[in-house]
Amino acid sequence: MVAVGLAIGVFVSLITENIMLKRRAQVVATSKFDEVMYHINNAYVDTVNNKKLEEDAIVAMMEELDPHSQYISVEEFNAVNDPLLGSFEGIGVQFRIVEDTVAIVNTIKGGPSEKVGVMAGDRIVYVDDSLVAGIKIKNESVMRLLKGPKGTKVNVRIFRRGEKDLLDFTITRDVIPTYSVDIAYMLDDKTGYIKLSKFSATTHKEFVKAAKRLKQEGMSQLILDLRGNGGGYLGEAVDIADEFLPKGSLVVFTEGRFRPKKTYNARRKGLLEDMPLAVLIDDESASASEIVAGAVQDNDRGTIVGRRSFGKGLVQEQVMLSDNSAIRITVARYYTPTGRCIQKPFDGNLEDYLLESYDRYENGELFSADSIHLNDTLKYYTPKGKVVYGGGGIIPDVYVPLVDDSTEYYFNRIVNLGILYQYAFDYCDSHRQELARYKTVTEFDQSFHVTDAMFNELVSRAEKKNIKGNTLEKQVARRETNILLKAYIARDLFEEEGFYPIYRPMDDMLQKAIEALNQ
Repeated sequence: MVAVGLAIGVFVSLITENIMLKRRAQVVATSKFDEVMYHINNAYVDTVNNKKLEEDAIVAMMEELDPHSQYISVEEFNAVNDPLLGSFEGIGVQFRIVEDTVAIVNTIKGGPSEKVGVMAGDRIVYVDDSLVAGIKIKNESVMRLLKGPKGTKVNVRIFRRGEKDLLDFTITRDVIPTYSVDIAYMLDDKTGYIKLSKFSATTHKEFVKAAKRLKQEGMSQLILDLRGNGGGYLGEAVDIADEFLPKGSLVVFTEGRFRPKKTYNARRKGLLEDMPLAVLIDDESASASEIVAGAVQDNDRGTIVGRRSFGKGLVQEQVMLSDNSAIRITVARYYTPTGRCIQKPFDGNLEDYLLESYDRYENGELFSADSIHLNDTLKYYTPKGKVVYGGGGIIPDVYVPLVDDSTEYYFNRIVNLGILYQYAFDYCDSHRQELARYKTVTEFDQSFHVTDAMFNELVSRAEKKNIKGNTLEKQVARRETNILLKAYIARDLFEEEGFYPIYRPMDDMLQKAIEALNQ
């Protein structure tokens, strides 16, 4: 009886304590989440990391809402937001990690690193007292070490080919501009080409500057390249579309449960309002890119060329939290001028949603427009009677499929596995002095040639990775390498201004856009 009495006593005391904890939790809690956290902090057997628990819970909540609502931690905040601000504060270099070493690909012209003598091809070994070579450092860690407030200094020790000892530099951080216009140039005497990488705070300003320059050079028709452009600020997309559309034209409208319908119209006479236009899109063109493409297509303003866009029709707002972290929460859907929402379906599986392009490959869509599933209940009509569809991206007016040629399999493997890109980087790295004699892209394009020895070295690298081709496949690869390897080397020397003009003959979408404009 004594044992039973003791057991009952322990049970009762636990119940009593639980009642007391519950009452205390109710006093301090404003939600079930607060209540749970209270019990963890006051009853859990071991010490817990409250911050991690809270952040994991917030991440899970955001993921449960939709694929584009997200939590941004304090540590991630600058890395996520800097690309959209038009500038950041740092030392002004482009780098990549090669063989566990931070290799400088390029210095920003006029930036802090270039001013003190840091050069492309240099390897950073130390940042202040931190060793960054041979320790499997990640990109995020390098950026955290190199970025910092304007006016602060950072010491770097650098290995440079031909120098026996490490070189020491003290770099004063400064404001580094980031650009949305990758390149703007004339394809021929009448066709301008502008490529936008994102829609940041400075995109419209950059675009107008580039368009005015091309008009002075004789541009009478334009190809706007939005391939790979994942979006950005809605307002910048509206301003870009405004340059093509007559005043008063509907660009887009948004609506959400707590956001009443809001329409965005062209507000002025556009700089390019009367100019023939083609817009390039692909499966990585999303959000703001789709707003521009949708406005052009639905207003019968130009020709959309390429492959079906990503399909993001949701609008996010960023909300700062008390600890300087943030959430981006979906507050509305946007609709193109005909009234279609182009948001693609989401069944709760984030990975499947983000990698849906693989499904497009598997079901044959990337090789034929006939494989696109069209929902007649989501059919809309433009003012001129053209049929357009909602429910999953912008379907181009001129569809450009991937080339399904088995003889290109060998070459595609070399490209897709990064072998050709790495060879181009290594070639520039080891031949930088002799390549320095090329002062312009035109001079390089006319004088530099990919030799048989270079191609044979590329083949040797592929064979080491067990990638082998027959005689015909190698002949095809040799022909394609003449262009793509040369374009990659030009990019290393002249950035995007070097790459695109040389790559142009391989760009099927660009060729189709030129044809569409000329017709």
